[in-house]
Amino acid sequence: MADVRQGVEDRLNDLGAFIRSQREVARISVRRLAELADVSNPYLSQIERGLRKPSAEILQQIAKALQISSESLYVRAGILDPERDPEVNVVDAVHRDPYLDAEQKRTLLRVYESLRAEAQAHATAAPEATDGNAASDRGARAKRQAP
Repeated sequence: MADVRQGVEDRLNDLGAFIRSQREVARISVRRLAELADVSNPYLSQIERGLRKPSAEILQQIAKALQISSESLYVRAGILDPERDPEVNVVDAVHRDPYLDAEQKRTLLRVYESLRAEAQAHATAAPEATDGNAASDRGARAKRQAP
């Protein structure tokens, strides 16, 4: 039982530290973030110190105010399983990086989303392209072999 309690406390501390680091990277005060997220200043301070477990709705409001992925907060809070979606791990890693400012993170995530969309479009078009290439290859061989 003590292990479970310690695990919850560790997760809350990690979540609070992550929110605090994102707020600091964005150069927003606790008071300003509380206003943007529509939560009380003391409550946000308690979340950052790992003393409170916010609901999914509060995490979504905080994520929106910080302009970060709510999924990354859900994973840290234990609401989402990080193994469920590898994209969340990439997004979370970008948001965790203390050396990138908010604009750099947004730019990197836009590039990532663009590359994912391109790869997904290519993957769905690949079977058609392969069939078409095979047919054109057969046609080219037939022309070369014709007298």
